[in-house]
Amino acid sequence: MPFRGIAVGRPEEATHPDALKAALAEGISTLIFVFAGEGSGMAFDKLTNDASTTPAGLVAVALAHALGLFVAVAVGANISGGHVNPAVTFGAFVGGHITLLRGILYWFAQLIGATVACLLLKFTTGGLSTSAFSLSSGVGVGNAVVFEIVMTFGLVYTVYATAIDPKKGSLGTIAPICIGFIVGANILAGGAFDGASMNPARAFGPALVSWTWENHWIYWVGPLLGGGLAGVIYELFMISPEPTHEPLPSNDY
Repeated sequence: MPFRGIAVGRPEEATHPDALKAALAEGISTLIFVFAGEGSGMAFDKLTNDASTTPAGLVAVALAHALGLFVAVAVGANISGGHVNPAVTFGAFVGGHITLLRGILYWFAQLIGATVACLLLKFTTGGLSTSAFSLSSGVGVGNAVVFEIVMTFGLVYTVYATAIDPKKGSLGTIAPICIGFIVGANILAGGAFDGASMNPARAFGPALVSWTWENHWIYWVGPLLGGGLAGVIYELFMISPEPTHEPLPSNDY
C-alpha cells in the first residue's frame, strides 16, 4: 500500500557504496538521455533555421527522446532501476520502493547529469544556446500544469506496470522500450503546447545553462504531481499479492 512502505532510510545509506554507485548510474543515464534529447532539438534548429517546432521537427525530437530514454533506462536498470527522472523517483518513493535518502541522492545525480549534458552540448556546438522549456502562444500556466500531470502520470504508470510491479514477469525485459515509447508519444501529443518535459531534470539542465527560468516551476509541479499520483493509484488498485487472473492450463499453450 502507498504510504505504508515509505521510509526515510538510515543516514549511512547516503554514503553506502551501493547507493553511491546507483546515484552515479542515474547521473550517467540522465546525461545520455538529455544529451540526445536536447541535442536533437539543437541539431534540427541548425539544419532548418530554427524550425524544430514544425511537424517534422516535432517528430524528430520525439523519436530522439524515445530512443535516448530507451537506452538510458536500459543501461541503468540493473544498477539503479533506471529512473532517469526525479518524477519517477518520487513516484517510486510514494509507493515505498525507494527510501527518501536514496531518492535525494538520485535527484542530485539526475540534476547534475542533465546540467553536464547541456554544458557539453553548448561546448561541442560552438556556443549554441540550450532551449529552456516554454509555453506556446495561447497556452496558460494552468493548461501546462495539467498537461504535465497527465503526461507524467502516463509515464510513471508505465514504469510501475513494466518495471516495478512484482507480477511483471517477462514484461520487464521490454520495460525500457515501453518507457521510451510513452515519452515519445507524449511529446507528439504535448510538445507543441508546453514542450512536454515530464521530467524536472530534463527541464532544469537547459534552464540553468541558458539561465531562463520563466514558468520553470511548471516543469517541477506538474511532473511531481503526476508521478506521485501514478504511484499512489498503482499501489492502491493494481498491485496485489496474488495473481489477478487465472493462469491457463499448460496444455492450452
